[in-house]
Amino acid sequence: MRPDSVLYLSRENVANLGLSMPTIIDAVENMFREKGEGRVEMPPKPGIHTQPDAFIHAMPAYIPSLGAAGVKWISGYPGNQAKGLPYITGLLILNDPETGVPTAIMDATWLTAQRTGAATAVAARHLARPNSSTAGIIACGVQGRSNLEALACVFSLEKVWAYDRNREVAETFATDMSAALDVQVEVVTEPRAAVVDADLVVTSGPILKAPTPVIDTDWLAPGAFASPVDFDSYWTGGALRQADKLATDDIAQFEHYREAGYFSDTPAPYADLGQIVAGHQPGREREDERTIAINLGLALEDMATAMPIYERAIELGVGTRLPL
Repeated sequence: MRPDSVLYLSRENVANLGLSMPTIIDAVENMFREKGEGRVEMPPKPGIHTQPDAFIHAMPAYIPSLGAAGVKWISGYPGNQAKGLPYITGLLILNDPETGVPTAIMDATWLTAQRTGAATAVAARHLARPNSSTAGIIACGVQGRSNLEALACVFSLEKVWAYDRNREVAETFATDMSAALDVQVEVVTEPRAAVVDADLVVTSGPILKAPTPVIDTDWLAPGAFASPVDFDSYWTGGALRQADKLATDDIAQFEHYREAGYFSDTPAPYADLGQIVAGHQPGREREDERTIAINLGLALEDMATAMPIYERAIELGVGTRLPL
């Protein structure tokens, strides 16, 4: 560490470091184990809201075992897509836990997409059937891609159904992901077709406070697993209540969001992923269980991913030194 400067990593720097999805999945799973044992620090994320359904959140966290301390300042603006801008943008700052001195500032767009997919894969590893071979992706943007990539690292996928309100987006997704993952991806014309026959389901649209959900009761098959990374925006309360096990990545933050007006028709989680990964709560116990993990996105996931990014950048001499 040089206390007179901070390492700046651009979006291109971060994305081109070659940090693999399996590496990120392992880092996120190890973090959840630490969380389950109570060896981390993370307050609920505060935020400001300058537009309807938009957010800018501050996400601090500390993982002592990794020496990872910092904060992510992240925004999600649904209207950005019409402007040719990413839905999610932000920066992450790492600090030296011994002195508090900032050590790195990095773009958080790629990081956020990758760690979100990794968290879905960790949840599925514990809550989905190990022999799951089919997946449905609803909303085929950045998160749809990263979630499918992560699931393909954990399961031997043979068939994927893809739905997006913009068919062109879905078709591009199908072409790209078929080639990248060597799996058959079929574009479907309605959300139901991406759910009913899938072992694994991911919905990854914008997070909405007052959604008009379409996934109804009996769509998710017995034995299937779902990861609504857009909160409950696509899921009716009836569909969520059919889950034999509904988990989240952090119960305190789930309740924080409920108090803020989200999850008005969503049942309480039985456990968080830290408890499940650490073995303090059970994961899947029966072949026919419907399981759902509503991951909110945790600062701990960001710090677990940011540390190997920072270490790889130091090792390779990537980035720009800025004076403090």
